[in-house]
Amino acid sequence: MSRSIDYYFSLPSPWAYIGHKPFMELVKTYDLKVNYKPVFLGELFAETGGLPLGKRHPVRQRYRFLELQRWREKRGLNFHLKPKNWPFDGRLADGVVLAALEAGLDPDPFLRLAFPAAWENEENVGDGAVLVRLADEAGLPGKQLVERSPSAEITAKYEQNQKDAQASDVFGSPAYVLDGEVFWGQDRIELLGDALKSGRAAYRQP
Repeated sequence: MSRSIDYYFSLPSPWAYIGHKPFMELVKTYDLKVNYKPVFLGELFAETGGLPLGKRHPVRQRYRFLELQRWREKRGLNFHLKPKNWPFDGRLADGVVLAALEAGLDPDPFLRLAFPAAWENEENVGDGAVLVRLADEAGLPGKQLVERSPSAEITAKYEQNQKDAQASDVFGSPAYVLDGEVFWGQDRIELLGDALKSGRAAYRQP
C-alpha cells in the first residue's frame, strides 16, 4: 500500500521550484501518494511569524542570494536570481493546481513547466494567458482550469490548505509532511529520503 505525503508549496517560491524535481524522484522511488496542498505564503507567514522577503533584514536578504547560487549549482539548474516577473501573485497559478486536482487530473506536468517558466524563462506566471498556455502544453485543459481557479470552491480549498498547514506546523514552502513529521525546505529532501529508506516511525515533539 502506498504511503501518503502532504506537499505544501506555492508557485512563486524559488525553493519549491528547486526542490520539485528531486521530490518527485522520491515520490516515484517510494511509490508515494502525493497530497498537493498549495498555500498562499503571505498569509502563512503572517500567521506563523515569518516575514515576506522585502521586510527581512538586509543580512538575511543577502544570504538568500548565496543560498540560491549554491543550490542552483547543487541541483544542476540554470535560473535567474532576480527573474523579471518575480515576485508575482501566486493565487491564480496555485488555483490552477487545485482546479486540476478537482477535475481528477495530475498537476505535476503543469508544475514541471510552470516553475521553470517563472525562474528560468522569466515569464509572468501570475498572468492568466501564460497559465493557459502552460497548462495546455502540459496536456491539461488550460482555459478551463484558469477560469475555474478563482471560483468560490477553489478559494475555499485554498483557505482550507492554509488551515491544514498551520495545524500541521507548516510555516514555509516547500514543506513535506510524512506521517505527521514536517520536513521544511528543499534542503531537507535528503533527510526525507533517509526517513523513507529506513521506514522509521515519525519523530515527534518531546
